[in-house]
Amino acid sequence: MRRITAVPAAAALAAGLLLAGCGSGAAGKAAPAAASTPPTYGCLTAAQAAEGAVTVDGGLGSFEAYFRDSDASGAKVAIVFSHQNGGSLCDWLPYLDGFTGAGYAVLPFTANGDVADGISAAAGYLKGKGVTKIVLIGASKGGTGSLVAGALPDLPLPAAAVVSLSAPESFGGNNAATAVKRLTVPVFFAAEELDQPFADNAKSLHAATASAEKQLKLYPGGHHGALLLSDGALPDVQAFLARWAPPQG
Repeated sequence: MRRITAVPAAAALAAGLLLAGCGSGAAGKAAPAAASTPPTYGCLTAAQAAEGAVTVDGGLGSFEAYFRDSDASGAKVAIVFSHQNGGSLCDWLPYLDGFTGAGYAVLPFTANGDVADGISAAAGYLKGKGVTKIVLIGASKGGTGSLVAGALPDLPLPAAAVVSLSAPESFGGNNAATAVKRLTVPVFFAAEELDQPFADNAKSLHAATASAEKQLKLYPGGHHGALLLSDGALPDVQAFLARWAPPQG
């Protein structure tokens, strides 16, 4: 079984005092070690970094993530955000307030390798936070990985719903076209009409998905991935989740 651990990124580089020597006088004085500065990943405030910047170890390599509880705290349902190719966890920062305000905890992460494996590790971390279910939201390659992860039978936490934004049918080792045939949780597919071939991929993936609760939305324009949330998809995604994966579990 994969070993999953999480280490706060804000941990001090040294826990004790460095002793200059055993003798008396100046040579025997101890100097305190300096604490490290929490990483901001180029988008977090210092306060956000101190409170929620974490490094998650998935067994195949560690990755950077940002955990934030719901505004009410003690969330039982968390949303794992997976970014598009060339992106990072920062892609999701403008949209997190809307989800934490609705009662969800959030965990965007920066994928260094296989997205589905990263989601599995993220689920293990969230389980340690008291979360009981997860929602998977992914952009482009992150959407492909989210569809694959949502169909896995051995996730550390059950997936309550999946949201795919501009996902291709396959990316790297993740094949969503095959996975969706086993996917039974509610799924929301979205793309913009001029963003090809991703709009056509959304149609084909939606048609092949086994879930009885699935929705397809094609928006005007040519934006891709997380940017759909700024182009009209955000309220639709929130409404879909409120119905099929409410924050109270």
